[in-house]
Amino acid sequence: MQSDEKQTIEIVKKVTPAVVSIGVSKSLAQVKEMALGPFGPGLSPFLFGGRNPEVKIDDEENQKVKIGGGSGFIVDPDGIILTNKHVVIDQEAEYTVVTNDEKEYPAKILSRDPVNDIAILKIDAKNLPTVKLSNSKIEPGQTVLAIGNALGLFSNTVSKGIVSGLARKISAAMGGAEGGEQPQVEELRGVIQTDVAINQGNSGGPLINTEGEVVGINTAVIFGAQNIGFSIPVEWAKRDLTDLHKFGRIIRPYIGLRYIMLNKDIQRRYRLPVDCGALIAQDHIPGSHAVVKNSPADKAGLKENDIILEINGKKLDEKSDLGDSIQLLKAGDEIELAYFRKDKTQKTNLVLEERK
Repeated sequence: MQSDEKQTIEIVKKVTPAVVSIGVSKSLAQVKEMALGPFGPGLSPFLFGGRNPEVKIDDEENQKVKIGGGSGFIVDPDGIILTNKHVVIDQEAEYTVVTNDEKEYPAKILSRDPVNDIAILKIDAKNLPTVKLSNSKIEPGQTVLAIGNALGLFSNTVSKGIVSGLARKISAAMGGAEGGEQPQVEELRGVIQTDVAINQGNSGGPLINTEGEVVGINTAVIFGAQNIGFSIPVEWAKRDLTDLHKFGRIIRPYIGLRYIMLNKDIQRRYRLPVDCGALIAQDHIPGSHAVVKNSPADKAGLKENDIILEINGKKLDEKSDLGDSIQLLKAGDEIELAYFRKDKTQKTNLVLEERK
């Protein structure tokens, strides 16, 4: 047996006890309501076979149905678990953690990151096996492993590959739990791209280096593609755990505007005066605003169609995204913005607030 095979086997043995499956369930009545939607009961008899007259409404409220699932991993022996936010996004659902020794625990959601696809759970258990969060820098070509509950059926599935790229920006379909509610498209920035086989149900599981340490949280795949998966850098999760320990919640800075990062192509297409910076612009969501009322951006006098050029003297471009720059700061920080409005560069100061 080759040394790299032995190493892989040892890593799997070391990490697998700390990897968990997360089940998502609702009452039968909630599931029926979710499935039937606005059409009302009785109009879709193929859904759940219609109402059983022998089952009372109270029984339906108590009877639980699994609607999805995902993966997670234990980072504290007293039951602290990391996973994806989209796995546990439904605030009306109940969550169950199944550990590697097949014990089941009801899970409490301690915090959902308001920006990143990260959530922190807690189960009532002691002396649990844990996995270490890496402090090492990752590089393209580096060997990595993914462990998770593939398709919600095959727990502790192991796959192996390499880091294909860093700091990727993608739009991904992020559902409730895997197999649960209809997904919503969210923009993910700064994620790790790998060629590791990641399937539905793997979300929330660890991406492991050859030292057996977590370097990322598996979060998304591109459907129709092969060997392209994405993971949240573990540094973001470590910051969330620090916030939870210090403040009892995850704290993220908030500026209160929507924007598009400019480049030469966008400049030419819309005949803009500059080819870099963040153009403050309304998105496609009905009722949204380019600048949120009473937000730090609004209080600083920023308006739609302004182009933010710099933050604290640092120029913004496609590689230095406005959102990424803000997330490196803290709520309460005062920042100076240089922005372009009506053929003139201006400056303003604002204080970042906590994202609610």
